[in-house]
Amino acid sequence: MLAEIKGLNEECGVFGVWGHKDAAQLTYYGLHALQHRGQEGTGIVVSDGKSLTCVKGEGLVTEIFTADRMEELTGTTAIGHVRYATAGGGGYENVQPLLFRSQSGSLALAHNGNLVNANSLKHQLETQGSIFQTSSDSEVLAHLIRRSGFSNMSDKVKNALSMLKGAYAYLILTENELMVALDPHGLRPLSLGCLGDAYVVASETCAFDVIGAEYIRDILPGELLIINEKGLTSERFSHSSTKAICTMEYVYFSRPDSNIQGINVHTARKNMGKILALEAPIDADVVTGVPDSSISAAIGYAEEAGIPYEMGLIKNKYVGRTFIQPSQSLREQGVKMKLSAVRGVVEGKRVIMVDDSIVRGTTSKRIVNLLKEAGATEVHVVISSPPIKNPCFYGIDTSTKEELIASDKSVEEIRQIIGADSLTFLSLEGMMKALGQTEGTQGFCTGCFTGDYPTEIYSDTLQYYYQKG
Repeated sequence: MLAEIKGLNEECGVFGVWGHKDAAQLTYYGLHALQHRGQEGTGIVVSDGKSLTCVKGEGLVTEIFTADRMEELTGTTAIGHVRYATAGGGGYENVQPLLFRSQSGSLALAHNGNLVNANSLKHQLETQGSIFQTSSDSEVLAHLIRRSGFSNMSDKVKNALSMLKGAYAYLILTENELMVALDPHGLRPLSLGCLGDAYVVASETCAFDVIGAEYIRDILPGELLIINEKGLTSERFSHSSTKAICTMEYVYFSRPDSNIQGINVHTARKNMGKILALEAPIDADVVTGVPDSSISAAIGYAEEAGIPYEMGLIKNKYVGRTFIQPSQSLREQGVKMKLSAVRGVVEGKRVIMVDDSIVRGTTSKRIVNLLKEAGATEVHVVISSPPIKNPCFYGIDTSTKEELIASDKSVEEIRQIIGADSLTFLSLEGMMKALGQTEGTQGFCTGCFTGDYPTEIYSDTLQYYYQKG
């Protein structure tokens, strides 16, 4: 995956276990399966029925959870988180799960998504006396729960959730309950599974496969699922019917072995490639995909076009996550560190290069150059999604509008900038067709492509994303 060096970065991943003697260990494996969703920080909070214990840090799952640290995590219920910083920025204090202690009991929460009204809620809460421990928007929920006037915990949580706007998949852990909540539009993926008598929850179903859990169902938009010693209880805090799962989960973010809303990610990407081949027939000798997320689409394109698929680009899997570096120059250098063109495959060939998206255009230009330096006579770039013209406000870092190359440049202008012999994007209709949607975009969020967002976007959020600095 090259999102880290082209400006398109994952959001976060959450994983939870209820009622298993190895809850922390299962959460470790679950988070490892979700590592692609965030590499800046990770944490686990476990409950033994009496108290909550937290281990977290900045780094990868295997770096933070050493054998000694895992021994600290004893209990039968746990929640975990892998993080890529969006709203609030990085820093240890923002690594989740966030843990809050009070005389009436402890509460931990893990959040995937982004709240578009976080700033206004923070201002309101601070005027009422709240003091925030982090700069993360995720913390807002804890303050709203504590300030709720209801006596029952589930009512407190439902009341707090009803005040949030934006994308959120929340796991909320107390000493004796695990609560699971999904925003009213279902923007982020979240699924329920079981392992024997234990229940598990994860951002992606690939985490179930790793631990041998069985998928039960997706969490419903606007649902609060309560798991405790009585079993499962499903309640609703919203009855919105405007479901809008993020299309970029299928295009790039999710692992190909995950199923999101009943759609296999690899199959969806392969279908995108096939439709792209029909929309953009090109006379060429070989098809290659940019590792890793574009491989499925490249295979689909090659099959439909009847052109051989070859590994024209090789990824060095032992290079660190370059998007963590602070400067654009270091991100650009990371392209050469991460990718190599296979001269024996592309030399003297007309190459179709399949990628999932173009954000700034810098990486695409460098990959085209890599292929031409390796002897490719032509490089035709085909993109398995429409042009990204607008920021995402829901937990994906698609930069500011000014940094999105397609926001103010035509396809021909982008082609010239990246140095490709031709450039084609998958149509919006083609992407929807690949996802089984034959008419319109109902059920999906396409805001980064169309500018049509499923929620109200608040002015302070718009100011941040539409202006540099």
